[in-house]
Amino acid sequence: MPVSLASYVESWHPEPVADEDALSPGPAAALSALLDLPDTAAGSGQPLPPLWQWLYFLHWPPQQSLGPDGHLRDARFLPPIPERRRMFAGGRCEITEPLRLGEPAERISSLAAVTPKQGRSGALLFVTERQEFRQHGRTCLVEEQDIVYRSGHGSAPQHPTVPDNSSVPRPERPWPLRLQPDETLLFRFSALTANAHRIHYDAPYCRDIEGYPGLVVHGPLLALLMLEPVRRNAPERQVRSLSYRLHRPAFVGEHLLADATSTGGQAQLRIATHREARHATAEVTFA
Repeated sequence: MPVSLASYVESWHPEPVADEDALSPGPAAALSALLDLPDTAAGSGQPLPPLWQWLYFLHWPPQQSLGPDGHLRDARFLPPIPERRRMFAGGRCEITEPLRLGEPAERISSLAAVTPKQGRSGALLFVTERQEFRQHGRTCLVEEQDIVYRSGHGSAPQHPTVPDNSSVPRPERPWPLRLQPDETLLFRFSALTANAHRIHYDAPYCRDIEGYPGLVVHGPLLALLMLEPVRRNAPERQVRSLSYRLHRPAFVGEHLLADATSTGGQAQLRIATHREARHATAEVTFA
């Protein structure tokens, strides 16, 4: 990897930061409506489904703080590299006990790792952010997120010219769940997660600047969708740990398939379209 990119983060050591949230039932009810659930997935006093903590501890910065891509220009855990481009790569989560709605919670965020690499599209920087969630003085959940950054130089990854909104993928496993995200769904999910990244709502920016054929489905949305077959078909089983990876972007209008298979104390999950069998994959371990 070119030394020039790694050198930007040689002295970058951000300190941990703590946030608090009352975990109001409102955001969970809003995501339930977004997924067309007949009722909210969790109410006050009930356990929050895994990864739904992404609806909480949100930060709404001043508009002038945003960069041309919609992300913050500067923030504690954004690496100081030029022409920064951000991609959500995956993560891990260990759940000792679920967070419960309507009860105050604390989140401690810290930088876990910074790893320079050389990819097919050029120099990359892998940043792992660690988040520890506590309630009533106990650590309930520990999450790590892997974010990939590139400087904007070099060739962009290859994508289909035009998304196909007619072809439908076939399930390989039990518990299939289908979804065809449209512009409205992406807009609502951006609002729920305070995500102003323009690749999710600005089609000309997607095509002309980022090189995508259409609006990009949020990586966190793909991860949440992967877990839905487990939550809906095995609601009595508590998720103890999960690990997920995002391999290829999916685009607005494409037919998404989430399916899962459970063997023993584990489940294997994926998101597929007609053109990719593994847009995202995950493994869940049950308590």
